[in-house]
Amino acid sequence: MLFEYYHEVAAEIVPGHGIASGKKKDDRFPNGTISMQIPIFKSLGLNLNHFHQGTLNLKISPFGHELGKPSHFFSKVDWSIHLPPENFSFYPCLLEDLRRENEKSYQGLVYWPHPSTKPEFHQPDNVLEVIAPFIPNIGYGNLIKFRALNQSFRFFRAT
Repeated sequence: MLFEYYHEVAAEIVPGHGIASGKKKDDRFPNGTISMQIPIFKSLGLNLNHFHQGTLNLKISPFGHELGKPSHFFSKVDWSIHLPPENFSFYPCLLEDLRRENEKSYQGLVYWPHPSTKPEFHQPDNVLEVIAPFIPNIGYGNLIKFRALNQSFRFFRAT
């Protein structure tokens, strides 16, 4: 994927709810929500098998964002017997680890369960959930350069 026309922002990796990865124990999602959703999204045409089974939570303050056109949209995905069906959008992105010892880029997807159909575990407006391949030695507080296609995202300075 070549990003010729994109918006970019520096983002800090922050803790999330721990539900997507299964770090926080919840009997409804024993191995995390992402591991339960991957086969369903694959059956709908989006193969996420090469991604880590959790999300990176990227705080983009002092910026806000507007979502544009997703690469994938799925309506009324019935992925859990414990929750009602949800709508999901995915937006392609490129992540660059800003630490000098790892100058590699990673292609990922912003994972956006629509708040209107997501019953629990909402994210703050300035945090993006991203699924990506495993990034070695990454942790909370690390900075990531987040790039998204112009038609997918617009960043603005939040007030």
